[in-house]
Amino acid sequence: DFPLWLTPDQLIILTVSEKYNDDAHKLLNVLNNYDIRGLVDDRNERVGKKIRDAEIKKVPFMIVLGEEEVNSGELAVRRHGKGDVGKFKAEELAELINEEILEEEVLDQLRKIPTGLTVK
Repeated sequence: DFPLWLTPDQLIILTVSEKYNDDAHKLLNVLNNYDIRGLVDDRNERVGKKIRDAEIKKVPFMIVLGEEEVNSGELAVRRHGKGDVGKFKAEELAELINEEILEEEVLDQLRKIPTGLTVK
């Protein structure tokens, strides 16, 4: 698995039906404004198949978008390998993803510090 900051698509929006495709593309534009890379799976397939396909592609975050999510403004979020992680507003999800990216980058920098140094 690639680190979240390095993966080409950090999330995928999975529409429940084609009538939510426009909402999905608008949501993706909002998330792009937070420097989050993603795509919309607007194929005419069942959501279960879309989830399986996203899991196979190892997309870190999946958003299932349907009537309930559009009406409430809260996104149903799934995590690769972990399943459902709850409901988030778009801004909250963007914050969560960007915080995780920052943590990964900090850990990556810490790994580059030489070990075994002694102070005299």
